[in-house]
Amino acid sequence: MDEGGSRIVRRVSVRKRNRPSLGSICAAPAAAELKPGNVEDEEMVAGSRRRKTVGVQPVEYDSEEDMFGDYDSFTENSFLAQVDDLEQKYMQLPEHRKHDTDLAIEDLCSESIKDSKLNITTVDNFTALKTDERTKNQCGQEDVAIEPGTDLLYDVPSSQVLYFENLRNSSDDWGNQFTKEKDCNSSSHQTVNEELSHSCIEQPQQNDRSSSEVRTSSDMTRRKSLKDHLKSTMTGNAKAQTPVFSKTKQLKETLLSEEISVAKKTLESSSDDRGPFYSLPSKVRDLYVQFKGIEKLYEWQHTCLTLNSVQERKNLIYSLPTSGGKTLVAEILMLQELLCRRKDVLMILPYVAIVQEKISGLSTFGMELGFFVEEYAGSKGRFPPVKRREKKSLYIATIEKGHSLVNSLIETERISNLGLVVVDELHMIGEGSRGAVLEMTLAKILYTNKTTQIIGMSATLNNVEDLQEFLQAEYYTNQFRPVELKEYLKINDEIHEVDSKAENGITFSRLLNHKYSDTLKKMDPDRLVALVTEVIPNYSCLVFCPTKKNCENVAEMICKFLSKEYLKHREKEKCEVIKNLKNIGGGNLCPVLKRTIPFGVAYHHSGLTSDERKLLEEAYSAGVLCLFTCTSTLAAGVNLPARRVILRAPYVAKEFLKRNQYKQMIGRAGRAGIDTVGESILILQEKDKQQVLELINSPLENCYSHLVQEFTKGIQTLFLSLIGLKLKYHQDCKREKCIY
Repeated sequence: MDEGGSRIVRRVSVRKRNRPSLGSICAAPAAAELKPGNVEDEEMVAGSRRRKTVGVQPVEYDSEEDMFGDYDSFTENSFLAQVDDLEQKYMQLPEHRKHDTDLAIEDLCSESIKDSKLNITTVDNFTALKTDERTKNQCGQEDVAIEPGTDLLYDVPSSQVLYFENLRNSSDDWGNQFTKEKDCNSSSHQTVNEELSHSCIEQPQQNDRSSSEVRTSSDMTRRKSLKDHLKSTMTGNAKAQTPVFSKTKQLKETLLSEEISVAKKTLESSSDDRGPFYSLPSKVRDLYVQFKGIEKLYEWQHTCLTLNSVQERKNLIYSLPTSGGKTLVAEILMLQELLCRRKDVLMILPYVAIVQEKISGLSTFGMELGFFVEEYAGSKGRFPPVKRREKKSLYIATIEKGHSLVNSLIETERISNLGLVVVDELHMIGEGSRGAVLEMTLAKILYTNKTTQIIGMSATLNNVEDLQEFLQAEYYTNQFRPVELKEYLKINDEIHEVDSKAENGITFSRLLNHKYSDTLKKMDPDRLVALVTEVIPNYSCLVFCPTKKNCENVAEMICKFLSKEYLKHREKEKCEVIKNLKNIGGGNLCPVLKRTIPFGVAYHHSGLTSDERKLLEEAYSAGVLCLFTCTSTLAAGVNLPARRVILRAPYVAKEFLKRNQYKQMIGRAGRAGIDTVGESILILQEKDKQQVLELINSPLENCYSHLVQEFTKGIQTLFLSLIGLKLKYHQDCKREKCIY
C-alpha cells in the first residue's frame, strides 16, 4: 500500500508539473500499481488519489527515482524525453495511432488486478483528466503566464526553433482529430475497458508479464528515439549555413592584423624604423589617400611625429598657423594608441559642430580599422561609457562632456583604460568658465593616471611656458602655412595691405572700383557687394558678422543686388538643396534661405539645426553654395576654408575683436591644394582705425587660469567634485588617485 501510494503521488506530482507550453502534450505519466487489499482500502486509496490530484505536494519518497526531487527521472522528465514522447504520440501515421491506443489500454488494465470497479474508475478519471488538460491547452481557456525559464523552447538554439514550431502545429492538428474520435467512441471505449479488466482478473500473471514486456519495449524505443533525436540535432547544426565571407576580405583582415602586431612591436622597440606608415599598418595610409586625398605628409608633420618626446609618450604642446595640418598629426597619434597600444582615446573639441564634423570624418576609419567612434556632445553620450573587451573606443567630446566623461571614468576606476587625451584649440583654457572646466579636466587626468598622454594644439598660443609647466609637456612650433595668406584693411573705398615692415603697419594697395547707384550706396555703405562679386561664384567666400541677425540681413541684402546670372550657376543642385531642407524641416523652410540659396548664398550660425547645418556645409564644400554669412563660431576649427574671408566689423557682438579671434577668423582663408593664395579683408570705420592698427600689430593674448577668477564655477566646483569622487590627501595615503 505504501509503495503504491507513493507511486500514485509521484504520478500526480508529474502531472502537476506539466508546463503550459509543451508539457501537457509531452509528459509521459507513469502507470500506477496497486497491491492486493480489501475493497475499503482500495476505495480509500482512490479517494486519496483524487484529493492529491487537487495539488498536495509529496512529502517523502520511497523510490530511487525520486532522488532528484521534482525532477523524477532524466528519461521521463527531461526535455529530450518529452520531445520523444511527442514524436511517438503525434508523429505516427493515422493507421498506427489505433495500435498505440490499444497498447495503452492494455497497460492500464494490467494494473487493476483485484477489483474491476476501481480500475474502471481510475482509467475513466485518468482519461477525463487527460482530455480536460488537452482541451484546455488546445483551446487556450487557461490563462497561464509563461516565464522565460518555464518555456521548453526558451533554451533551444535558434537553428532548431523552426523545427519545434512545425512540430507543435502538427501536434495541435492531430490532437484535435484525436479528441473528436474520442468523443465519438467514448461509450465503446468504456465497454472495452470493462471487458479487458475482467479478463485481466482471470489471468493476472499473463497480464503482468505482458505489461512488463510493453514497458521494456517502450523504454528501449524511448532510448532509441533519444539517440536518433540527438543525432538528427547534431546533423542539423552541422548542416546549418554559416555566413560566407569573401576570401579577399579575409586576406585583407589577416594582413591588417599582422601589420598591427608588427607595428606594436615596432613601437615597443627602440629602433628608428617606424614601419610602413609611422608605426601604423599600410592600410591607414591607403585610407587617408582614399577618403582625404592625403598622399604625403608635410615636412613639419614628419618631424613632429618622429620627436623623441612623442616616441617616449611624453605630454606635448605644438603650435602652428591655421590650415597648417595640426589635426592630422593628432589623428595619427590617436590611431597608434587605438590600434597598437590597445587603449581608449579622448578628443576634446570646443563646439558641437566641430565634434559632429570630426565624427563624420573618423567614422569610416573606425569601420575599416575596427574601433568605435562615440559622440559626447549635446544630448549624446553615455556615463559611464560602455566597457568593451576587444575593440577600443575613440571618445569625441565637447569641453563640458569631456569633463563629465573623465569624472565617470575616475568614479568607476577605469581611468587607466584612457591612454591618450587630445585637446584641440588649447588656448580656450584661458576663456572664462569653459576654460576653467577644461583646466579641471586636465588636472584630474594628470594626477589620477600618470600613464595617460596629453597632446595639446593651437594656432594662437603666447605664454607657452606656463602651459608647459602645468601639463609637464614638451613644446614644438613652426610657422609653416601651405597657402600664403594676405591681410587687408578696407577704409572707405581704399584697401590697404598689412605690412609689419611699414611705419604704420599698413601700405596702400588699391581703390575699390565698382559702380554703385544711389540706392545701392544706402543699402550697402560698406561696399560688401563689390568685395563679394570679385570672388563668387567661381571661388568661395566667407563673411563674418557680429550677430546672428546681422548674418541673415547681410545675406538677403547681397542677393538683392546680384545679377540673375548667379541663378544659373549649378541651378539643379541648388534646387536639390532646397528640397532636402524642406524634407528635414517637415515641409517648412526658412524664408531667408528660400530667397538666398538660388543665388548660392546662405547664412550659418547656431540658430540652424544640426541637420540643416550639415546639409549646408556639404553644399558649400561641394561648391554648390559659394558664400556664407556666419558668426565667429565658424572660425573655431570647422573645415570650411574660402578664397576670401571678409570681416564685416571689428566686433564680436558688442565687444571689440581680440587678437586670438582675429587670427582664427582670417585663418579660414586659403584652401590647401585648391588656392595658391588666401585673402582676408577687415572692414573698419575711421573711428576704429587706431584700435585696429594696434590689433594687427599686437602679440597674442596670454592664457590665464580662471579657476580663481571664476570662483563659483572654478575652484569651488573643483573641490566639490574632488569630494564627490572621493579624491583626498593625507600623509599616510598611498592610493594612486590621491591628489589633494
